Amino acid sequence: MAQVELSNISKRYGAVEVIRDLGLTIKDGSFCALLGPSGCGKSTMLRMIAGLEAVTGGTIKIGDTDVTHTAPKSRGVAMVFQSYALYPHLTVAENITFSMSLAGAPKAAQRAAAEKVGKLLQLDQLLDRRPAALSGGQRQRVAIGRALVRDPKVFLFDEPLSNLDALLRVQMRLELARLHADLKTTMIYVTHDQVEAMTLADQIVVLDKGKIAQAGSPWELYNQPANRFVAGFIGSPGMNFLAGQGTAKGITLRDGTELALTRSAPGPVELGLRPEHFTIATDGPIRGRASVVEYLGNTSYAYIDTDHGPMVVEADGAGIKAGDQVGLVPDLSKAHLFDASGAAV
Repeated sequence: MAQVELSNISKRYGAVEVIRDLGLTIKDGSFCALLGPSGCGKSTMLRMIAGLEAVTGGTIKIGDTDVTHTAPKSRGVAMVFQSYALYPHLTVAENITFSMSLAGAPKAAQRAAAEKVGKLLQLDQLLDRRPAALSGGQRQRVAIGRALVRDPKVFLFDEPLSNLDALLRVQMRLELARLHADLKTTMIYVTHDQVEAMTLADQIVVLDKGKIAQAGSPWELYNQPANRFVAGFIGSPGMNFLAGQGTAKGITLRDGTELALTRSAPGPVELGLRPEHFTIATDGPIRGRASVVEYLGNTSYAYIDTDHGPMVVEADGAGIKAGDQVGLVPDLSKAHLFDASGAAV
């Protein structure tokens, strides 16, 4: 196990800067998710930690060792890619121990390692099969096993579940969570899926255009977003935003509706409210028409067209249907406020 420390890291491709003076500490034994939209630099950042991309500036330390210019094989990391990349002619056991085979390890040691890892990943009954005889989830576990057998200081995952269907992704999330609990090894996990980040990680780093928008626990990012970008990116469905003017008492919306807040800021502001922080009523300070109602079993969401733009609210038990005129009562104790720069007030 080892702490990973990035200091003033930057990465350029010619004139294009994809990582900008980035600093981050990932604690020993933690599960850190790098989260953000496509093109934000999360995979590039992971590849720089692995040594697959050279840094333009800054330093990378794993444990007490500066590995900025160290070869990938000497960094003590193991990487699991989006593609399984298994050898079709080799068995599960041979795929898992392929690095040991290259190093000339005895056959008995390879088999013992394959059996140990196979038991941990629930592959012990499949060790003599070939990849073609495995499901997608089983193949991904083999790819994880191939990294696991190297006993790395740090595990790196680059969107490993994106090729799986929805049910398998849920199952693999649980298995990865159990694996981390068992191994207590530092894990860094790249994803654009916030559900994966929220359910797996104890630290989430949200990246925006090569910079850290916010880093913290899942609770902190959901309940205390530092800026509008994080507030809008974290949460499904996303946060609703209402534009207005900050006043001494709160915010005046564009239609003149005044809402009292415990904090405010002068000038243009945006009020942020999550879908679950509204009550649907016959009347309310915000009115609109339901265009779509999604029933999801345990709850439902109503998409409301309002004068403030389209909004989505939790509608469990409200009994509304598409076409209904509704009023929305916001829970202002749960409101977020953002100034003209997008920073939280």
